[in-house]
Amino acid sequence: MDASQVARSLNFSALFNFRDVGGYAGLDGRTVCWQRLYRSDSLHRLDEVDRAAFTALDVRTVVDLRRPVEVSRDGRVPAYEGLVYQHIHPEHADWDGVPYDEDQTVEQWLAERYLDLADTGRAGIAAAIKVIADQDAAPVVVHCLAGKDRTGVVCALTLSVLGVADPDIAEDYALSAAAAERFRTWIRGQYPHLPPFPAHYEACPPETMLRFLAGLREQHGSVEGYLRDAGLTSADFAALRGHLLA
Repeated sequence: MDASQVARSLNFSALFNFRDVGGYAGLDGRTVCWQRLYRSDSLHRLDEVDRAAFTALDVRTVVDLRRPVEVSRDGRVPAYEGLVYQHIHPEHADWDGVPYDEDQTVEQWLAERYLDLADTGRAGIAAAIKVIADQDAAPVVVHCLAGKDRTGVVCALTLSVLGVADPDIAEDYALSAAAAERFRTWIRGQYPHLPPFPAHYEACPPETMLRFLAGLREQHGSVEGYLRDAGLTSADFAALRGHLLA
């Protein structure tokens, strides 16, 4: 990484996991461009204070990965002229229905959830990355509820196609740990009656992402092979690398 977490993360009053995905070393000695791809927790919380800072980023496209029920319940990013909103839902199981075995490591449990998501949600994942590959759509913000899991998978696969090394991808994923703490503090203040989230829901140890990427390659040969099976083309990969690598 060539930038600190402080420089990478953008501060908002009611967003806790908004950050730039640029700056990582990629293919052929090139670097992932800054200010082209952002990742975030749910943008429905953007208020009037944060709205000016968000619009100053000149974001053209928001890709919302949440379930339809989450969008209906919480709402979407506030609309403004020039912003394209795309709701793309990668189908995936509700984690509440997946037991957590205390004998299992958090890293293993999360990696298995991400591999399940990559299987059942491949069409949505491919659709989201196609949007990211479109130069005219940038700058793009990809988000889900916490900005860690669904967003983490889409951003990890994107960075891998750009040639970013697995340890850097895992490090980017793990930056959500600080955001989770900020979100917990906010939730306790706003909704003191709510029970805390299960610890294994909020965790994001870097080993999780390393396990996920290794498992995906074991199943599909490579990240690019998985995405080709999901519907991406050589033109999509070329477009992605063409405008996201400096």
